[in-house]
Amino acid sequence: MNELKERLKALGLSDEMTDKALATIAEFAKSKLPRTLHQPIDDVLAGKSPDFGGLLGGLGGLFK
Repeated sequence: MNELKERLKALGLSDEMTDKALATIAEFAKSKLPRTLHQPIDDVLAGKSPDFGGLLGGLGGLFK
C-alpha cells in the first residue's frame, strides 16, 4: 500500500488528499464487489496481507 501512496504523492497529492483518494477507491471497489471481499480490501489499505483463501472464495461467488 505504501507504494501506491508514494505514487499518488508523486503526482502532487498531499498526505490528506492521498488518504481520501484511497478511501474513495476502496469504497467504490466495495460497492461493486461482494461483501466477502470488503475485509480483504480493508486489510490491504491497512498494510496487512489479506486472507487469500477468503479472497478466492469470494471471487468464486462472482461467477454464480
